[in-house]
Formats: sequence, C-alpha cells, structure tokens
Amino acid sequence: MNIIAILIPVALLLGGLGLAGFIWSIRSGQYDDLEGAARRILIDEEPDEELLDVSQEK
Repeated sequence: MNIIAILIPVALLLGGLGLAGFIWSIRSGQYDDLEGAARRILIDEEPDEELLDVSQEK
C-alpha cells in the first residue's frame, strides 16, 4: 500500500510534464503548418547548375 503513495505523485508529475511539453509545442508553433511539410516533399526542386557542371566534368 505504501508503493501507491509513491506511484500516484510520480504519475501525476510525469503527466504534468507531458502536458506542459504539449502546451509548449502548441505555443511555439509546432503545429501551425501540418500540410506544408507533407506537400513540400512532393515538390521537385530544380537542380543547381553548379552541381550539374561538376558532375559532367568527371
């Protein structure tokens, strides 16, 4: 029964830390643009001309 007196405060502390981290991530803008990163993967960027010149010289 004594272990419950230790586990309950530890569980509440860990839950509070998780909640604080979640609130911090929301306030710092981690979830502002959820679709932008997913769409950015699909966009093909034009290759740099310098990289193409170096690879063609070899």
